[in-house]
Amino acid sequence: MKGLLHVLAWLLIFQGLGGLLNTVFGWWRWAHDLLLVNILPFLDGYEVFAAIVIGVLGVALAAASGSARKAADRT
Repeated sequence: MKGLLHVLAWLLIFQGLGGLLNTVFGWWRWAHDLLLVNILPFLDGYEVFAAIVIGVLGVALAAASGSARKAADRT
């Protein structure tokens, strides 16, 4: 479970950073349809803010995964 949380955290961080860079700078045109902020239609016009929120959620999930790993190591 901890490994799944860790992988999901990195995926969210990548989605957030990729969405932010693609929206602001127009990079990664080949990945336009792979980024979450471009797939969800209700995020039109809010791509930058949504990418930041997705990245922050990824960092929070990584922190939770790390604390779960430390708690499991103590027991």
